Amino acid sequence: MNTLIGYGKEKIEITIPDDRYLGTLVPNEVEIGLTGMEEVVRSLSEPIGSPRLSEIVKPGEKIVIVTSDVTRPIPSYKVLPPVLDELSKAGIDDKDITVVFALGSHGGHSEERKRSLVGDAVYDRVKCIDSDMNDVKRMGVTSRGTPVDIFTPVAEADRVICLGNIEYHYFAGYSGGAKALMPGVSTRDAIQNNHSRMVQPEACAGRLEGNPVREDIEESGAIVGIDFIVNVVLNEKKEIIKCFSGDSVKAHREGCKFLDSFYAIKLREKADIVVVSAGGFPKDINMYQAQKALDNAKHAVKDGGIIVWIAECSEGLGEKHFEQWMTGHDKASDMISHIKEDFVLGGHKAAAIALVLERARIFLVSSFEPDFVKSMFLEPYGDVKEAIAKAMEDIPDGKVLVMPYGGSTLPRT
Repeated sequence: MNTLIGYGKEKIEITIPDDRYLGTLVPNEVEIGLTGMEEVVRSLSEPIGSPRLSEIVKPGEKIVIVTSDVTRPIPSYKVLPPVLDELSKAGIDDKDITVVFALGSHGGHSEERKRSLVGDAVYDRVKCIDSDMNDVKRMGVTSRGTPVDIFTPVAEADRVICLGNIEYHYFAGYSGGAKALMPGVSTRDAIQNNHSRMVQPEACAGRLEGNPVREDIEESGAIVGIDFIVNVVLNEKKEIIKCFSGDSVKAHREGCKFLDSFYAIKLREKADIVVVSAGGFPKDINMYQAQKALDNAKHAVKDGGIIVWIAECSEGLGEKHFEQWMTGHDKASDMISHIKEDFVLGGHKAAAIALVLERARIFLVSSFEPDFVKSMFLEPYGDVKEAIAKAMEDIPDGKVLVMPYGGSTLPRT
């Protein structure tokens, strides 16, 4: 079996012997109509649970469009032009529109990167800024005690439009919807309070109802008031294949249903060895982001198996608290007990990796130095083929499952 695996901005070919090959998890076949910008235009004309955006906004109103930062794959440069056209139909002046990049707890962008995210035409047309968790207004508190502290330009806007892509999230259930605001444009304390519920079993990939993290996110969104969302689903080539616009909950729910039909993959059996790629850049830009693919892979590996985790991590670990946790414990299991006693944002992803290590060995193929990888309780490899060969040597006759789009596909048994 030969297939291509994403590693940074490259594609690497791997080969698995037929007698060891269990399968490759690729998206299900679904009926696709319009794609790309044309699909966004269609969606805007057929909103779910809401009037058209052009019927909601009024001339003179201050409009904020919240979109994702560089760590998310949404092609904002394709989604924003139709949204701006819809606003123009309603008589909204470009000077009254601000695009906000939702950084969450991530670092900011250079001007060049902002421009590349939205495209020259949009960047030269409307104001584009990063969110700032030091400039917020408190808009309320959720029933679970999460402070709804929101970036001031968003909090003070007359209308809030949230863009995003819908994919599985290992404890919020799915990305998209109100997640653009919480954690997108909130504070570390608020995010920490919301994310602390990740240790509850109901907080898991593919679950919405009864998921304490997702419910808290949507309560935050209701307090802020989201006027309209535009959420896309991407295929493995990061192309828009479906768009869901309208009400922040109803449209998001329809998007999640479509995602399940496409990316929830039924397994015949679990594998001894899972070879998983985050999907290449930008999903493996750092370990903090690439962790999502690892977490999906844990659902496909047998206890005592090996996960070959392919993630370039060209920009390092990606978050300072995550780095402190990954390198600051005597053994991996200490991170699990630590997170239960003292939830720290950033540490939560380190603890999630430690939970995977409770069940399987992790061979990391990355650009990190080997000794640094070992300090994080992972087994280092600089070459994908070498890592796969070693895994097959360590588990003789073990069956191998390949997940080329690990950040997107959710194995289900």
